[in-house]
Amino acid sequence: MSDTVHGDEKSKEEIEKLAQQAESGAYKIYPILKPGDWVGIKAGAVKSNLIGTEEDLKVVVGFGYDTPDNFVFLTHQHLEKLDPDEVLQEAFKNLEEFETEFTAVEKLDNKVLTSSGLDFCSERILSAKHMRKAHEMLGAEEILVSIPRRTCMMVVARHADTQLLGTFINLHVGTWEDDSYGNAPIANLLFVLKEGQIVGTIPLEK
Repeated sequence: MSDTVHGDEKSKEEIEKLAQQAESGAYKIYPILKPGDWVGIKAGAVKSNLIGTEEDLKVVVGFGYDTPDNFVFLTHQHLEKLDPDEVLQEAFKNLEEFETEFTAVEKLDNKVLTSSGLDFCSERILSAKHMRKAHEMLGAEEILVSIPRRTCMMVVARHADTQLLGTFINLHVGTWEDDSYGNAPIANLLFVLKEGQIVGTIPLEK
């Protein structure tokens, strides 16, 4: 599924139509994770900084309508006719209601969890309630989360043994470098979480 950032007059009509359809429940809006160099930012897409500063963005959160053909991202121009607070509340409400589950990897002694294959698996890192499940399943106060590309998530205890952490990083890097499935890249770093909340990152750039 492709991403679309609209900014012309025609798209104003499209976004208003989308907004009406969304209100009726036809299309839902979701937060969508993007790398800091996402081209949509220059095109005026609404975004929230997740990791990094304005001068050195690493990961941002965009907001888009999930239509059958593509994700249509909201721009600041569109927000002039929408309530920004309502849009944000609706997006995160929809994310909370988007069901994903963790699966323990048997080959790694059930010490690594995956949650992949669905559109908003990666974005579920923004749900503290969901991520607390990973803490519980791994029995870990701190966890490392890999979301190298959209629809992908892997989790391991931060204080796992060195060999397992090495395997986990290799899995992350392999996914980050593999564009064969066409999943948009998010970040070549690991997120550190406590109590379901992001508290830091570990960059993996060479």
